[in-house]
Amino acid sequence: MFKPALIFSFLLATGIANAADPFTDAMLKAYAPYRAALFKTNQTSQPDAQQAIAQARTSWASILKQFMVKAPPPYDRDTQFADSLAEVSKVYDKAAAEIDKGQLIEAHETLEEARDVMAQLRARNNVIVFSDHMNAYHAQMEHVLIEGPKILDGANGFLELTAQTGALEMLANKLASEASADLRGNEEFKTSCAAVQKSVTDLKAALFSQDKAKVKEALGKIKVPYSKMFIKFG
Repeated sequence: MFKPALIFSFLLATGIANAADPFTDAMLKAYAPYRAALFKTNQTSQPDAQQAIAQARTSWASILKQFMVKAPPPYDRDTQFADSLAEVSKVYDKAAAEIDKGQLIEAHETLEEARDVMAQLRARNNVIVFSDHMNAYHAQMEHVLIEGPKILDGANGFLELTAQTGALEMLANKLASEASADLRGNEEFKTSCAAVQKSVTDLKAALFSQDKAKVKEALGKIKVPYSKMFIKFG
């Protein structure tokens, strides 16, 4: 399974900087309707989800039309480029079919795959964007939320979960430090980023208190700030 945090660490280790090119710019523009589709499939309205996936598919169809035949640098030597573009289309098609059946939860999980495909595509071509930092945080956040309660109940639970939360804290701080100048000057972004960081700080404080009830309460407050930040800036 694709691990965004691992690819993110590789990019940092190799010193790759943010890169701008026609395809990456187009992909980032198409990412906004994709985020909306992810958000809407995490809600309960089928019509809203159908509208969102339709917009995402339209945006991606524009990318296919512009770049499918000939990839621009630095993607022009990537033998998997066209396959990756086609794979995203397949993910959207599958999600749209699931939405039409009222299977919004399944569609949401399906759409997560597109994020992985796009991130892998960028990573293969040494391109890193702010979304990669959001993806790295998301991967560790999901691990903490899914495995956290089990870790807490295991041997050295508080210590083990504190270590995992330390990794989450580092990635939360990266959301601020790796943001573009435009984002860092955006008051809404700064508020959103601060909320994400606070949710992690609160979890760490709960772990330090050695109170399982407080830890579980703090775990329950981790996802919402990230989701709000993702839909706007991810």
